[in-house]
Amino acid sequence: MSWPPTELQLVRELARQYLDICHRPEQEQRRQQWRRHNSLRATRPLIYVRAFAWEEMPQSQCACQDPVLRGYEDFFRRHLFWDSLADDSIFEPWVTVSAIHRCTGWGVDIRRQRAREPRGSFKIDYPLRETADLERLRPPRHDIDEEATARRLDEVQQALGDLLPVDLDRAPAYRAWSADLSTDLGYLRGIEHFMLDMVDRPDWLHALVSFLADGVRRTHDEAEARGDWGLSAHQNQAMAYAEELADPAPNVRGVKRAQLWGFMAAQEFACVSPAMHDEFLLAYQLPILAQFGLAAYGCCEDLGRKIDMLRRVPNLRRIAVSPFADVGTCAEQIGSDYVLSYRPSPADMVGYGYDEDRIRRILRRDLQAARGCHVDITLKDVETVQGDPDRIRRWTALTRRVIDEVWQP
Repeated sequence: MSWPPTELQLVRELARQYLDICHRPEQEQRRQQWRRHNSLRATRPLIYVRAFAWEEMPQSQCACQDPVLRGYEDFFRRHLFWDSLADDSIFEPWVTVSAIHRCTGWGVDIRRQRAREPRGSFKIDYPLRETADLERLRPPRHDIDEEATARRLDEVQQALGDLLPVDLDRAPAYRAWSADLSTDLGYLRGIEHFMLDMVDRPDWLHALVSFLADGVRRTHDEAEARGDWGLSAHQNQAMAYAEELADPAPNVRGVKRAQLWGFMAAQEFACVSPAMHDEFLLAYQLPILAQFGLAAYGCCEDLGRKIDMLRRVPNLRRIAVSPFADVGTCAEQIGSDYVLSYRPSPADMVGYGYDEDRIRRILRRDLQAARGCHVDITLKDVETVQGDPDRIRRWTALTRRVIDEVWQP
């Protein structure tokens, strides 16, 4: 591969700066903190800045025109800026290349009708409209395009392989949002439609969700049989460290799912009763999640009425408490049995103005309600900071001060 020399030099210099961050002593200190925290040992609340309106930051402007180099330029620039926010995130000293999968989706076309803004709302043209449409779905399989994957891996190794490890992630395509069943059910059928199906044609809906669940589980089984799960495939919407599991690592494949974190959510079931959530979703998620060593559940949905139901997940370790949930109600139910992943509203925190009194009041209220729990704080879904490159950094510092003021494990 013949790279533009100036672009390659730029990306390699950014990679060196990134590696300097990865090898700082505080990274190992953070690993130890997350191991203890995710293993339900007493720690102060850890802070994870998952999003920070990167597109608004001056540092996000890339110079590379080559698409591969531009992708890694963005990766390194984003992490260099992320490091300046001083949260408790861990930066791993490698880059990951994802295998190219021949089989993704369910064999039907899911069309999005977007509003004018590229990042704005969209409407789905749901492909499953009639009972017979179920027959149009394709059973998925774990199928990697080896030649295309080898080419992609070789390109990145040529550019960066002498500086840092290039990890190849061969785990199945059906993970996270492609595996929690809830997300694809919403895309395939539509939330308002499957909610009516629960009453109008429950047997058909059971057949649909069973088909999706069987397909996801099959790809997971096939990937494990072929040795394609690796230690870079942990998923828990936080830092994937725990004393019970192997640490994340590059190019360590052939592992069992029992050595990994698994993650699922149920955002499309936010308005569904606990009983119907259990019947039409959790019952099908359980056999998939149970194969993993530890499990995390939830994203932006309010799980306040469903925590008792989630106790059926035998390996559950982390529960999301979203901006739509009452922290006190969730904390009372979660207690010290699970990690309480607290996600304050990004709008209240940093999205529209920066009001320290408001932020302090909300954080104090919620952290006091969560005393006795194992808490971490995730700032996510930050769509805007109104062009203020210093806002997240100030938020992180303020959050640490509030933790020091109110937290008693």
